[in-house]
Amino acid sequence: MSFTPLKTLLKQLCYLSSAALLVSCASNPYTYTQSANYSHRVKFLVMHYTAIDYEKSMRALVDEGGLSSHYLLPESGDPSYPKDDLEIIQLVDEKDRAWHAGRSFWQGREDLNDHSIGIEIVNVPSCHIPEQTKLAMENDASKLCIFPDYDAKQIELLIKLSKDILARNPDIGPTQVIGHSDIAPSRKNDPGPRFPWYQLYKAGIGAWYESDTVDKYWQLFSASKPSVELMQKALRSYGYEVIATGQLDSQTLDALSAFQMHFLPWHVSGNSDARSAAVLFALLEKYFPKKSERLFQEYQQQQQAVEPAPKTLANAQVVARIPALDPSSRALVNDRGTFTAYKGRGEIIIENQDATDADIFINGEKINIASPLTAEKIYQYSLAKRTRDGINTYKVENVLPEGASLTLRFPYPTLDKNSAQKRFSAVDELINQEIKEGFPGAVLAVVKNGKLIKLSHYGAAKKYHADGSELKTPQAMQNDTLFDIASNSKMFATNFALMKLVSEGKLDVEKPLFYYLPEFRGSGREQRLVKDLLTHSAGYPAVVDFHRKDNKFGERFFSQNSLRTKNLLLTGVPFVAGRNVKHLYSDIDYMLLGVLVERISGMALDTYVESQIYQPLGLTHTVYNPLQKGFLASQIAATEINGNTRGGRIEFENIRTDVLQGEVHDEKAFYALGGVAGHAGLFSTAGDLSVLMQVLLNGGGYDNKQIFTPQVLEQFTNPQASDETYGLGWRRAGHQARKWHFGPYASPLAFGHTGWTGTVTVIDPEYDLAIVLLTNARHTPIEGSQENYEFVGKRFETGKYGSIISLIYESILNH
Repeated sequence: MSFTPLKTLLKQLCYLSSAALLVSCASNPYTYTQSANYSHRVKFLVMHYTAIDYEKSMRALVDEGGLSSHYLLPESGDPSYPKDDLEIIQLVDEKDRAWHAGRSFWQGREDLNDHSIGIEIVNVPSCHIPEQTKLAMENDASKLCIFPDYDAKQIELLIKLSKDILARNPDIGPTQVIGHSDIAPSRKNDPGPRFPWYQLYKAGIGAWYESDTVDKYWQLFSASKPSVELMQKALRSYGYEVIATGQLDSQTLDALSAFQMHFLPWHVSGNSDARSAAVLFALLEKYFPKKSERLFQEYQQQQQAVEPAPKTLANAQVVARIPALDPSSRALVNDRGTFTAYKGRGEIIIENQDATDADIFINGEKINIASPLTAEKIYQYSLAKRTRDGINTYKVENVLPEGASLTLRFPYPTLDKNSAQKRFSAVDELINQEIKEGFPGAVLAVVKNGKLIKLSHYGAAKKYHADGSELKTPQAMQNDTLFDIASNSKMFATNFALMKLVSEGKLDVEKPLFYYLPEFRGSGREQRLVKDLLTHSAGYPAVVDFHRKDNKFGERFFSQNSLRTKNLLLTGVPFVAGRNVKHLYSDIDYMLLGVLVERISGMALDTYVESQIYQPLGLTHTVYNPLQKGFLASQIAATEINGNTRGGRIEFENIRTDVLQGEVHDEKAFYALGGVAGHAGLFSTAGDLSVLMQVLLNGGGYDNKQIFTPQVLEQFTNPQASDETYGLGWRRAGHQARKWHFGPYASPLAFGHTGWTGTVTVIDPEYDLAIVLLTNARHTPIEGSQENYEFVGKRFETGKYGSIISLIYESILNH
């Protein structure tokens, strides 16, 4: 079977040739001269499967839905196909544009409908999606797809048709014969892993690799595979729309899966492994030798390159080498310094190199140490009899023999958890009275001068059934009850992580976000700095309700899948204000910052903060997704009574309707980001948060662990010139500008945050004071109209924060 293109036929009928000039037919009064500077419109041949039978395919491609293709190939044995013999059906003339590719990219060209011929092949895979997922994306890892073999007669016709198309369209080279999944890997998986690409290649259609070349690269890459960034560059060099981010992100996973379906259909994993790299480089060497050479040179350079070591954080608040390596010419300023401690607490650790004796003074008093000292030995002494609250001094003299050295270490203060005092009667009376009046429950902790001076629980952790009726026996609140701390997650997860990364030299908040997330481009994204997100001045909307199809930005932004949501965050969410025009508090800012932490650390956000911050501090009750990590619902305070429905006022796909207890309340975090988000999702206890607040009061460390440096903490908590209530993420008391949060007595240095579920934190370095109030204020009935309603719990002073904070300051400052 062959086809004669219309353009060729007209030329044969209408033009008589001469040396360079052709005279047209009378019906076409133009003079035609063939330019040497032209190319053919068609550059690509794209293979599809229909995923539906012949009859439905014809309706979809001819009559309905706005889809089309140049050709359709039926399948043997299809009951809906009316003829005995298979025939190639042409639906659109090759010179015309068919709507088969959608949003697409290959080898630098976009919208391949303009440049391609599409062939739809009747082949019907069976795909299954978990009931609870119901994803909008076609190409998603949670799908289970069973792919049938292609009909042999059908493939015979496909080979004949493809050869004819290639003969008519000489600009279609081997690497331009591609599948729908190649040109749109994040949306499509057709023609699937059973498509016989190698059979087509043997018939002279499309690209394939040489086995000997693959083996050459396999030997190299098995020992040391290319970096993810180099794989991304190689995929793009071959044709895929992949941006080099250095991370195995969703765009790369999708492209790798598409590549493997085409060239390694027996090994479709999405992993950047050595065998995929070997095949990819073999293809590049065969079809793009210059690109292959450049990429291989980069591979060789990577093997020789040494990664710069990150800054190592200290294992104490002060580490002093004696004598100083770079002493001052002013004799009495050397081998002296200060450290922070509390009266009756603290210790010194002496790491002796080769000294036999030394005089060490704490607050002017000489301490007793071993004499003589033993070389290469570590000594540890209590300073309980020498220390005072606040700043303490040390100095070292007479280190013998001359030229000998030692190192002093002063660990960070730890929290004394056995100092609870009963001097907050006014606070207790207020909270207990409101419990009697209907407020659900709370846990309150107060840290002062390194001591946990109050840790008290009130009321019920769970009080209501999902229908709003009260439990016969409410679940009692405990001091170690876990709470969904909502937006306090921004500070005690994301900000802690960011401050650590800055301290280690891995992050600079003054750099554009795209420096770390290269796909964060377009529509002004390149101008946004990391700092703009931290100060909520990037211009993003307050929220995007990804979890709802009826969100204000349209169904395109509907996502109940974490990878899709992150892709939308990086490339889709529009700005609603200019950069630094105003502070617009936005969850989007911190969703992106959570992605930033993951990208720099190479770990999921929950894995990073739990393993690198909480566990080293001994905190075992601060986690994301607690129900997935061994905690019971009975250990956790409940939030909304009737799921996310606001008492039946709201409805969306997959909405929860039971009492929320142990699942993050925030809908975007739960549905769109799998419970792990930069803006919400962290669960913790008042006791664990007290330790994290002591880290802040200590300037960044605890015992022998430094989480971040004092300089970075100062950078993050300093006021912004545009609004003194903003630090970098942290909210600040300023000069009583946020009394509803910090109360009227907080110093201008105080900082902290609030959380929608009913949580508030205050850290006040001026008074060496920290307060955390955790409530389940949203675990109450909701009253009001369909549009204007409120949680009853937010009517109480305990649920409004400021009064409780005020009474605590009064109890401390007045006594």
